[in-house]
Amino acid sequence: MMKQKKHFDKETLMGCLIASLVLVSSIHFAFGVTKGSDTNLLPSASHELLPVPSAGSVSFEVDSLNVIQDNQHALDPIFRLLDSLRSGKDTVVTIVHLGDSHLQAGYNTGKIMRLMQHDFGNAGRGWISPLKLSKTNEPDDYFIRSDNNSWVYGRITQSAPKCLIGPGGIGIQTNLHTVNLDVSIAPNNGMGYSFNKAILYRHPQAAFLQPSDPDHRMVALKGADTTDPALVADTFCLPKLTDVLSLKGVADKVDSAITGNSDMFMNTFYGLSLTNGNPGVLYHSIGVNGALYENYTKESYVRQLALLKPTLLIISLGTNESFGRNFNKADFEKQIDCFVAMLKTYMPETTLMLTTPAECYKRTRVKKKRVYVRNARTEQVAQTIVNYAREKGIACWDLFSATGADGSCKSWYKAGLFGKDRVHFTVEGYKEQGTLFYKAFIKKYNNHLEQNGNL
Repeated sequence: MMKQKKHFDKETLMGCLIASLVLVSSIHFAFGVTKGSDTNLLPSASHELLPVPSAGSVSFEVDSLNVIQDNQHALDPIFRLLDSLRSGKDTVVTIVHLGDSHLQAGYNTGKIMRLMQHDFGNAGRGWISPLKLSKTNEPDDYFIRSDNNSWVYGRITQSAPKCLIGPGGIGIQTNLHTVNLDVSIAPNNGMGYSFNKAILYRHPQAAFLQPSDPDHRMVALKGADTTDPALVADTFCLPKLTDVLSLKGVADKVDSAITGNSDMFMNTFYGLSLTNGNPGVLYHSIGVNGALYENYTKESYVRQLALLKPTLLIISLGTNESFGRNFNKADFEKQIDCFVAMLKTYMPETTLMLTTPAECYKRTRVKKKRVYVRNARTEQVAQTIVNYAREKGIACWDLFSATGADGSCKSWYKAGLFGKDRVHFTVEGYKEQGTLFYKAFIKKYNNHLEQNGNL
């Protein structure tokens, strides 16, 4: 493991401590934050059943099938932690939701995050990736911009990415020696996600970026050790809540013995985690267009994902496998098992949950015309995931069944909830799916309260 030098002294540490104390006081004064206050959106009674959200416009939801399968009570530790949040404990429950293009835009996971933080407290926006800088779509509640126009990118789905990959499944790199990143929360869509702590994940040879605001520099801690030699984490403890963080730095030249180029700079960045210092749920949503189980099944990636220290890891994959020409249920199950085994090696204390994809269409040719037909393999994918989860004692949410199962794509299309390609959904369609998930989650949580005599 590459050891990183500590570039901060006692004065810096003292500044961070003072800033943290000032921060807590300022939050309590400005926002009236107290245990059980409306700011944290926590219920007044910690053992009351929580209201189950309605499914909105999805009248074709199968309520009896919109459940989380968890015969081995794998979620009980998560529910107990959520109980402690409702009881006023000053703690954070970290959830990572990993997936493909259905998650990359953040509409369904954004809905889940808002609903969950409403009931259990908002600990921050969580993970954000520089997706637009890597030439792809980005969630609409934050922006990561840069004056640099020479970024190259790597994605977890690429067989030969042009740069290293981070916890968010992507990486961006520029060979310019001066670099900047401007992070901001969107004024409307990001409301409620002001932050006072940011952790920037980068390559060890990338420039150390410092806040351009002089008031923020005294509390920047450089290059914390991680368990991955290709990644360091810079922590910025900010003196007050903010929606904007501008970072700038100059890189040292990379060792020419490594690159063969004495003028090379390796400014590689992976993303940030934004928090606000409050107790509650921290929900990291990570999605990469086109992702498969096998794309994430890499030790180098799982080792980095483990740095986020999730209490619960939700895995929403399978749509792209259903489009494979040579799809085989046995091979697909092996892919799931390989990924799960690797996760358990690097994250033995993390609770896992699998989800199934919703039914969708595929394009085909009939009499020389392109037409849309039901993608029958989605059902095979869903059955494989459900059966595997049951066999291994892993919690599972079956979106395929909850949304109507066989033939349900027709209902979603008629309701105007499918996108033009009839594989992805509209914004409202994804939000409906997020609501369906949370409805199943709260039903399971309420069952936990009833069974454990917490009422």
